[in-house]
Amino acid sequence: MKLNYKKVGQGKPLIILHGLFGSADNWLSIAKELEEDYTMYLVDQRNHGDSPHSEEWSYKSMVDDLAAFMTSQGLEAAYIMGHSMGGKTAMNFALKYPNKVQKLIIADIAPRYYPPHHENILAGLNAIDMDHLASRKEADETLAEHIPEMGIRQFLMKSLGRDENRKFVWKINLPVITEKIDNVGAEIESDKSYAGPTLFMRGANSDYIQEKDKEDLEKYFPEYKLITIKNAGHWLHAEQPDAVVETIKAFLG
Repeated sequence: MKLNYKKVGQGKPLIILHGLFGSADNWLSIAKELEEDYTMYLVDQRNHGDSPHSEEWSYKSMVDDLAAFMTSQGLEAAYIMGHSMGGKTAMNFALKYPNKVQKLIIADIAPRYYPPHHENILAGLNAIDMDHLASRKEADETLAEHIPEMGIRQFLMKSLGRDENRKFVWKINLPVITEKIDNVGAEIESDKSYAGPTLFMRGANSDYIQEKDKEDLEKYFPEYKLITIKNAGHWLHAEQPDAVVETIKAFLG
């Protein structure tokens, strides 16, 4: 699968993978703060952004996509960073292709299984009648019946686009994501470990990486460091961008 991507900056290669319901654009502001030192590849994972849609949606397929992407860009190895779902892709990739990962950065996700917890979001997205949708305002009003948080709605609305006939469409593959949402929480299962330098960043107000997860971090990523970003939740790069940028710089520097 040929993934859509944005290329920013100059220097050592750094590939950035977004989370569920997201796109490459989610990390653009962070990338602009790093562009003097790194050539960044902001990738739309399959069924997201402007990358192709597919009935196949699993970490195995997303790992294969990333391997093919690196080959297409002539990258033998790179720094790899992923947030949430993108972090799970990055972890699986490092365990399968350790020689392709110079350093690994994981933002607010652990190797363990996460049960589905996006019911309200999926209900809101599926409640929108796309065949008769007249405006973005109308879409937001429908979402608000299920999702009161304006910030979450604004994030989701970034995936609302138009086709060649100016009809509203979701850039995300909503039917497949709805059907296979359990796949995004799949735990890491491997008999291997990644021995390279690994940074886990967690939001202080997030419960995605807990003390109980340290056993798995040590098992799969023995050279890991865990940094907590103050006053940040799961979307730490949006809530505390300066702290995230400085943490990335210090780790990669």
